[in-house]
Amino acid sequence: MQQKKIQQVDTIIHARWIIPVEPDETVYEYYSLVIQHGKILDILPSKRCLKKYSCHTEHNLDTHALIPGFINTHTHASMALMRGMADDLPLMEWLSEHIWPAEGKFVNYQFVKEGTDLAIAEMLRGGTTTFNDMYFFPDAAAKSADESGIRASIGLIMIDFPSAWAKDSDDYLHKGIQLHDQYRHHPLISTAFAPHAPYTVSDEPLEKIKIYAEKLDIPIHIHLHETQDEIDQSIATNGLRPIARLENLGLLSPLLMAVHMTQLNDDEITLLKRHGVSIVHCPESNLKLASGFCPVGKLTKKLINVTLGTDGAASNNDLDMLSEMRTAALLAKAVAGDASVLPAHSALKTATLNGAKALGLDKITGSLTIGKAADITAINLNNLESQPVYNPVSQIVYSSSRDHVTDVWVQGKHLLNNRQLTTLDREQITQNAIEWGKKIHNESNL
Repeated sequence: MQQKKIQQVDTIIHARWIIPVEPDETVYEYYSLVIQHGKILDILPSKRCLKKYSCHTEHNLDTHALIPGFINTHTHASMALMRGMADDLPLMEWLSEHIWPAEGKFVNYQFVKEGTDLAIAEMLRGGTTTFNDMYFFPDAAAKSADESGIRASIGLIMIDFPSAWAKDSDDYLHKGIQLHDQYRHHPLISTAFAPHAPYTVSDEPLEKIKIYAEKLDIPIHIHLHETQDEIDQSIATNGLRPIARLENLGLLSPLLMAVHMTQLNDDEITLLKRHGVSIVHCPESNLKLASGFCPVGKLTKKLINVTLGTDGAASNNDLDMLSEMRTAALLAKAVAGDASVLPAHSALKTATLNGAKALGLDKITGSLTIGKAADITAINLNNLESQPVYNPVSQIVYSSSRDHVTDVWVQGKHLLNNRQLTTLDREQITQNAIEWGKKIHNESNL
C-alpha cells in the first residue's frame, strides 16, 4: 500500500480550541489550522494534521482559542491622539466646543498618520485584524494601514464645511475617488464613502455619493440617529426624521452602514430590514456620551445585520473589541429585558463575520473558513481569570480581556507574536503620542 505524500505548507497552528464562527455555534477542540499563501488551507484534528502536513513554521497554542480576527466597523483611528481630551460631556457640546476646534487647529497629515499608527498598534494588541475608518486625510490612514499589514476599509470622508483635507464637497468627493482608484487593487485596503452625518452633509453631496457608491460597489458609512437632538434638528430643518430623509434620497440599501442608531421606532426598524441596511453598534461610546440605546434585540429578531465598532478613542476611550463585545452582550439583555438576547456566539459574530458582511468582505474574512484569508486572533484561556473553562466562547465574551490576546495574523502574516508587534515600532509610536499630547495640552489650555 502506497503511503500518502505529506504536503509542505507555510504555517500550522495547533490550538486547544478553534472557533470558526461559521458554521454557527461550532467549537473544534484539539484542532489545527493550516495556512498556505496567506489563506486557510485546512482545519482538521491535530492528530490527523501531523500525518498530512509538514510546515516551515509551527505554533503550539495548546491553551489558546483561535477566533477570526475582530472587525472594528467604526473608528476614527487617529483620534487616539485625543484620548481623554474632553471627557464627560454630551455629544454636541463635546463636538462643537472641544473636538471641532481642536481638529481645526491640529489635524494635518502627520497627525492622522501618527495617530493611526497608535490606533493600529492598540487594535492589533487587542485582536483586531480589520478596521473601518472615517476621518480627514484618509490617504495618511491608508499609508499607516499599508505599512502595518492590517486590513482596513478607509473612509472617503464627506462633510459640508472646509477642512485642511478639502475645501468643499466636490473636493472631498474628487480626492476620495482618487484614493479609491489608488487602492482599488490592494490586497488589504478597501474603501467606503464616509459622509459624516445627515446634519453635516447636505442633499446634493449625499445624492452624488449614492450614485458613485452604486457605480463602484462600495459601502456608505454614516453616523445616523445617534441622539434625540439629531432627530429634533432634522424635523425642524427638513420636516423629516433623518432615516426618512435618507430614504427619500435613495441611500437606504445593503451598501449602507448606519452607525449608532440609538433612536429608532418600530416602523424604522421594519424599513431598515426591507432595505437590507447594516447597523454598526457602538455601545461604549453611546453610554459615555449618554446618546441612548441601540435596540439590538429588536434588530436581531428581524435578522438585521448588526456589527460592532468602538468609535474613536476620543469618545470611548479605547479601541478594545473584547470589552466592546462584552458591553454589547450585556447591554442588549438589559435593554430588551431578556437574558437570552445576544448570547455569546451571536456577540462574537457581531464582532467578526457580521462586520465582514457589512463591508462586503465576507468572502475574504470574518470567519475561519477554508479558502478565506488567514486573519486570526489567538486568545490564551490558561489564566486565573478564565478558569475553569466550560465554554470557551462564553469565556472569551464574558471573561477575557485584551491582555489575553497573544498572537494575531493578517493574511497569514504574524503581526502580533507573543504580545510583541512585528511590523510597528512600539517605542516610537508611544513617543510620538506623548509629544502630540504635550503639544495639544499646551496649545489648547486643557
